Amino acid sequence: MIGDLMRELTYYVAASLDGFIAATDGTFDAFLAEGDHMEAVVSDYADALPAHVLNALGIEPPRTRFDTVIQGWNSYSVALDVGITNPYSHLAEYVATHRTDEPSGVTYTSDALATVRTLKAQPGLGMYLCGGGSLAGSLLPEIDRLIIKSNPVVLGAGIPLFGGVAVAPVGFALQSAWTFASGVTITEYARPAPQLHEV
Repeated sequence: MIGDLMRELTYYVAASLDGFIAATDGTFDAFLAEGDHMEAVVSDYADALPAHVLNALGIEPPRTRFDTVIQGWNSYSVALDVGITNPYSHLAEYVATHRTDEPSGVTYTSDALATVRTLKAQPGLGMYLCGGGSLAGSLLPEIDRLIIKSNPVVLGAGIPLFGGVAVAPVGFALQSAWTFASGVTITEYARPAPQLHEV
């Protein structure tokens, strides 16, 4: 731990107005990759950009927000399909899957919830939950912060922000909201600290 602070798990993700992080086939071409919101993405969330994107932009990862990424197999396979085995080589990479043929530089975990809880007890920066929706649903008990890039598009169907797990409502407190001329809004929420009651 850094000081008395526990590492946070942040679900940082793009979504449509109707709450989908990708189309039914897993693609996300409808989301805006150009516009004035990209300056904030690059300046404030560079640690969450894939290494090949950072290289193309000529940017060194600041390593001030995240030092670890966890993602589901479908999110990871987007990189694998184009021959990239370590899409976040500047971060410690974990992939939630039951597969065992893990490439060098990536750690597979069949119990993402236990892995996150173990990592939270270790020193380090924040952890970036890259996706997908089912993994986010299973990790909801440990998600401390949501950063949602809402795109001005309705997909109608697709992969939801959270899926696969039925849970009781979980409240988050609004921290900030940026609205851009592109139509994208970046909204940040934090899980409220637990209330301490005197005995």
